[in-house]
Amino acid sequence: MNITYFGHSCFGVEVNGKHILFDPFISSNEMAKNIDEATVRADYILISHGHFDHIADAVSVAKRTGAKVVCSWEIHEWLNKKGVSNTHPMNVGGKWKFDFGNVKCVSAVHSSGLPDGTYGGNPMGFIVESDKSNFYYAGDTALTYDMKLIGEYRQIDFAFLPIGDNFTMGVDNAIIASQFINCKKIIGMHYDTFGFIKIDKEDAVQKFDMAGNELILFNIGEEKSI
Repeated sequence: MNITYFGHSCFGVEVNGKHILFDPFISSNEMAKNIDEATVRADYILISHGHFDHIADAVSVAKRTGAKVVCSWEIHEWLNKKGVSNTHPMNVGGKWKFDFGNVKCVSAVHSSGLPDGTYGGNPMGFIVESDKSNFYYAGDTALTYDMKLIGEYRQIDFAFLPIGDNFTMGVDNAIIASQFINCKKIIGMHYDTFGFIKIDKEDAVQKFDMAGNELILFNIGEEKSI
């Protein structure tokens, strides 16, 4: 699968010819100033929760591309009021078959307030299953014992995990999470964007390596095939 990093927790993943964009936060991210949000492709937009640094460009990208937005019921209603009608509301525990594959919503322990202060519903993570490979996008979350269920009931080929600490789990807990989900190939996210989540990247990679796992860190704008 081809994966492009747009900064923070925003990734584009091409699955069976469809472009899936996760948690669009580009135009307001100073670290992504070289990314032109108007050129970002999306057939689907998956939003894990309502915080500004995960939803800032959702309305503009959805209107420009016509992408279907997969999100919580509360975010679905909020987007509808802003003129985005192509939405598919979901909630934790639910699964739906889209034309690229299945999306299963799993729990994320965090909070979820929308930019205008309204409630954004339960935060979520996503398991995307296709005939190519399966992956887990954790969203913003603490380490939870529920992650063991993912490892027991799903085959995960690679996973996006937050590693910045302070607002989410940090590197040490992300290593435990990778063990819980039985996945050795981890893509780090939600780090370095703000002062609160600055990390030592070399140390993070070494810690994962010592645990027998691979931590992949993208440069903003970089595309890789996983």
